[in-house]
Amino acid sequence: MDSNKFKLRKAKNKVEKLKRFYTHLAVYMAINSVITIVKIMSGMNNGETFKDALFDYSTLMSWMVWGMVLLVHAFAVFGLPRIIGDDWEEQKIQQFMDEELQQDKNYK
Repeated sequence: MDSNKFKLRKAKNKVEKLKRFYTHLAVYMAINSVITIVKIMSGMNNGETFKDALFDYSTLMSWMVWGMVLLVHAFAVFGLPRIIGDDWEEQKIQQFMDEELQQDKNYK
């Protein structure tokens, strides 16, 4: 039964990480779209062409900087588990528990 609880907890953890990433992606798209629309409208009201307003440095930087953060988040969710393994957390927990047990034995 403990094995099933462990698998359920692990699956829930993966789903939670995916949910946080997809929420981050949705917020990224929504907020940057609004920022871009506002900057385009503002630029066009100031006499810029649509193309100039769209490709303005400050408009693109919002997408690029936050996009880099999103890429790091994506790597943490999708890439990192493939590199270090899905069970690295459990291995570290077991390692720390073993170290604590060893320290307790040394003090007794």
